[in-house]
Amino acid sequence: MKTIAIAGTFDTKGEEYLYIKQLAEELGLRALMIHTGVFEPAFQPDVSNREVASAAGVELDELAAKKDRALATEVLSKGLEKLVPRLYQEGKFDGIISFGGTGGTSLVAPAMRALPIGVPKVLVSTVASGNTAPYVGTSDIMMIPSVVDVSGLNSISTRIFSNAMFAIAGMLLFEADYEPEKKPLVAATMFGVTTSCVTEARKYLEERGYEVLVFHATGIGGQSMEALIEAGFIEGVLDLTTTEWADELIGGVLNAGPHRLEAAGRNRIPQVVSVGALDMCNFGPADTVPEKFKDRKFYHHNPTVTLMRTTVEENEQLGRKLAEKLNMATESTVLMLPLGGISAIDVEGQPFYGPEEDRMLFDTLRRQVDRSRVELIEMDEAINDPAFAGAAAQKLIDLMQAAKA
Repeated sequence: MKTIAIAGTFDTKGEEYLYIKQLAEELGLRALMIHTGVFEPAFQPDVSNREVASAAGVELDELAAKKDRALATEVLSKGLEKLVPRLYQEGKFDGIISFGGTGGTSLVAPAMRALPIGVPKVLVSTVASGNTAPYVGTSDIMMIPSVVDVSGLNSISTRIFSNAMFAIAGMLLFEADYEPEKKPLVAATMFGVTTSCVTEARKYLEERGYEVLVFHATGIGGQSMEALIEAGFIEGVLDLTTTEWADELIGGVLNAGPHRLEAAGRNRIPQVVSVGALDMCNFGPADTVPEKFKDRKFYHHNPTVTLMRTTVEENEQLGRKLAEKLNMATESTVLMLPLGGISAIDVEGQPFYGPEEDRMLFDTLRRQVDRSRVELIEMDEAINDPAFAGAAAQKLIDLMQAAKA
């Protein structure tokens, strides 16, 4: 019999969680009740709030005496983040569900994110229809809008809660019979303007027995890839599209944070890196572009995406940053420069064609990259040329084979 962990503040929401527990049992699931509130629960949980607080190194009575809700949420969240993965590893549950407003969502989400990808995670929340990135991060949490407040049972909340339970019950009770062939996993980064390159490289790798996971370089894509590398899923990285660094340094909307391009080097995972789409910084609709950029060169990709050409000065900055990250690696790292153009619109006759800007990027990388750590390969072709894609894919294969030798 499968077990579902039900996490929440049972001191004020006993009615809702008892309903969920009853429904879980009617569906043939065991329920592991985890109390995340500060005060005494409305019913006896399987995992007490004292255990949650203790996992964070704090005594619950001391926490309650301070009467500081923000502090309590922070402490209990940290405790739950440590406790929940441990309970999962001990085989105490198979999936997890929770319900809450902003506080409850913030408290439980880190614990869900700490669970492995593939473990069913459902979070019914009042903030599920807004910006969910702070809660979901790079995980596979399924967030469901609560529609009404998570407070008591009514004709709307009961239907939403029931649907959420039916959803996670389906995840737990039904498993696919299909077991894919185990192949070495390669992560690749792609953007619309590097699609031809990555598609060709992916085909090349798949024909030679590799499975390729493609990540769209839109900020969360790069973060997700880095997280999977850290988690040990990936055996090789084809990071041909590093455009997220342009957004990070210049102020675009698709940045992946300051630790992008670190995981492979830190974990000694073979990586082939290029400068795909560093000719652009991304914004939303044209009227959302900051005023300070009004005199720059733009390309309106579609009504909701506006691209801004990077300048000579920005390309020097980008070259320094990429070199800094690549120099963190100790082995199995190659940087490939497509001298003919770094995106589909950075070739002769296209709107972002910029020989001077690209030259600065290339020259900076040539100066700043530590050749004792990083192999530098230059090719005359543009990044979307099949010859460049094939060479990058084969180089990664060579690195992965050498790493196993």
